[in-house]
Amino acid sequence: MTNFQKERCWLKDSKIRLQDIYMARQRIHGRVNRTPLVKSDALSQLCGAEVLLKLEHQQRTGSFKLRGATNAIVKLSDEEREKGIVGASTGNHGRGLAYAAARAGARCVICMSRLVPENKVAAIRDLGAEVRIVGSSQDDAQEEVDRLVVERGMTMLPPFDHPDVIAGQGTLGLEILEDAPQVDTVLIPLSGGGLISGIALAMKSANPSIRVFGISMDRGAAMIASINAGKPVKVEEYPSLADSLGGGIGLENKYTFNMVRDLVDQCITVDEAQIAAAVRHAYWEEQQVIEGAGSVGIAALLSKKIHNPGRCIVLLSGSNIDMALHKRLIDGENVDLSST
Repeated sequence: MTNFQKERCWLKDSKIRLQDIYMARQRIHGRVNRTPLVKSDALSQLCGAEVLLKLEHQQRTGSFKLRGATNAIVKLSDEEREKGIVGASTGNHGRGLAYAAARAGARCVICMSRLVPENKVAAIRDLGAEVRIVGSSQDDAQEEVDRLVVERGMTMLPPFDHPDVIAGQGTLGLEILEDAPQVDTVLIPLSGGGLISGIALAMKSANPSIRVFGISMDRGAAMIASINAGKPVKVEEYPSLADSLGGGIGLENKYTFNMVRDLVDQCITVDEAQIAAAVRHAYWEEQQVIEGAGSVGIAALLSKKIHNPGRCIVLLSGSNIDMALHKRLIDGENVDLSST
């Protein structure tokens, strides 16, 4: 079966439909920002083709996660919201959940590992959510979430493997298609796969020839390890400049593993030095402040890992970086988080 046939077969049989993404856009309208798409002259010159940046890091909570969190919370019943909302997060999902829960008048508990930067923890607390720091991995944080669901009856909203979360993130794909219908290639940060699954579903439904690339860090990229293994697997988590891309995909993954496997054309990793260079490029050449996870698409272009990109969209997914770390990076310091 060709890739085209596989994509069409998957789209036909999918439990998550293009219609769900359109309904999510109606649901979150007015609750999230429609973010700009702008040309990068520097990257266009480097690649010899037009490169456009989707500035999703300018979203209200500083990342795309607000889309999926808002769609999922708005869809909850009154009883589910009254029980309180709980989720595990590497930072940005928790911030999106906390923001959306506060608007809905719901209690929110976010469980996180010790690897999450303090600036992200503080931002979630500032939105009124309770934060619980548990263990040294996303899996450890998820165990605390599961306990709260069983013992207190709270409503769990996971960061990626949930149809309403995926549909919410997929609204980005609709915006890209409207603003750049003649797109050839899209570069999407890849972690648990909720973002790239939603975008790929939207874009492949419109035009299966669009190439969708997932970009991750080379330290503990769980989805890529799982795709290579042919099933969801656990990976060891490491400190990384792209901290938001950390965490496992869940051994009982129901949605995103299959969607990434069937809809994403290629997965690529970048190293810490390449991520640092991309953060610097974004600041000095594009006048954008982005976190490491949000820079990986730029990193892939700068390191010449994308061949013949054509008209290329690079998603800048988040801006929630510790500003002291950002200054070190843009000043050219060789930052090695594994030694801190």
